[in-house]
Amino acid sequence: MRLGEVERLRGELAEFVADAFGSLPRRDQRRWGACYLRGLMLDGRRKSIQPMAERLPDGNMQALQQFVNQSPWDPLPVRRRIAERLCEAINPEVWVVDDVSFPKCGIASVGVARQYCGALGKRANCQVAVSVHAATDTASCPLEWELFLPQEWADDDQRRQRAGIPEEVGHVSKSHLALGLLDRLAGQGLAVPVIVADAGYGRSVSFRLALEERGWSYVVAVDPKEIARRAAAEPHQPEYGGLGPPTLPRYREAGKPLTAFVDPDTRFESVTWRQGSKGTMTSRFAVLEVRPSGKEATRTAQEAAGGRNLWNGVLPLRTLLVEQPADAAEPTGYWMTDLPATTPVAGLVRWAKMRWRIEHDYRELKHGLGLDHFEGRTWRGWHHHVTLVTAAQAFLTLRRLDPKAHTPA
Repeated sequence: MRLGEVERLRGELAEFVADAFGSLPRRDQRRWGACYLRGLMLDGRRKSIQPMAERLPDGNMQALQQFVNQSPWDPLPVRRRIAERLCEAINPEVWVVDDVSFPKCGIASVGVARQYCGALGKRANCQVAVSVHAATDTASCPLEWELFLPQEWADDDQRRQRAGIPEEVGHVSKSHLALGLLDRLAGQGLAVPVIVADAGYGRSVSFRLALEERGWSYVVAVDPKEIARRAAAEPHQPEYGGLGPPTLPRYREAGKPLTAFVDPDTRFESVTWRQGSKGTMTSRFAVLEVRPSGKEATRTAQEAAGGRNLWNGVLPLRTLLVEQPADAAEPTGYWMTDLPATTPVAGLVRWAKMRWRIEHDYRELKHGLGLDHFEGRTWRGWHHHVTLVTAAQAFLTLRRLDPKAHTPA
């Protein structure tokens, strides 16, 4: 936005900040929060503190630095209030779990390590954050964030102290971080819709089982190499030989990769899920039933039964969604869900494909609102910055959804 446009929004923004940042104890903190949000929305190549302060009529670099990097305000209540308002306004069909990377040159910024960087498509020096977004076909916004802490940071007391990493924060997997964010959102009393994620999360059977244990439905991409058995497969009980412990139930046939379940007799149907920029988005999909059977699936099934000796050998039945465009020689996508195979295929496809909204989010967050422009190095500063960027996008999303409600009389 140009300066004049941003200035005309001062009144609306002040109302939004008073609500979203109501947990901040001091008036000056809320004032600098509003100032920072105007800086993020204002046109400019860099959205780090110094250039924003220079562009804003009331910009003060020292005050903004203090507010973002040193001030001890808690970002969680702010994100909680934003999540409440956005879920009410958007009425999300799905919550999308994803992660985003921030390439870095140095090694001092909190959480920076040489790891896979999605922004560059290769291993590189970067930070990685896990996020949860509320989404429909027409609107989306991030609800929660957490910064991934590599093992080398978790074990280095000096680096932790310099970056101000809380004692309770350690190295855990991205799927574990995602579950924590989902638990936090559900703990607010928000209605949990269908959970959507890419194969980075969907390939983890323990992640899928954790969603099921919480009573949450999901449609997640999976690795086509994942092992499964056909739906009709049944375990048999071998005869006891009389020596040692009883033989456990087992399947007669070996598990196969998901690719083996698609053959010339597989029935595909054409499904249209949305209107894209280049026309109608249409492809062919099949719905199958399988029993995930890899080592992790077997182990989690045994644990759910109370132990290996108590397990009846039956692997749970799950629904597999397969995409194979008419001009493709083989499938191009696989998704697993705990929803029944009788679920309308058009609904499964829409949920599976809803991740496109998150790419829209990241483009706006990064290129328009400076998500990856933060130059601070601390845990507190990073979480303050992403919370403020989230607030800026939430404000813009609310105006797009209902511009009349935000138009001055």
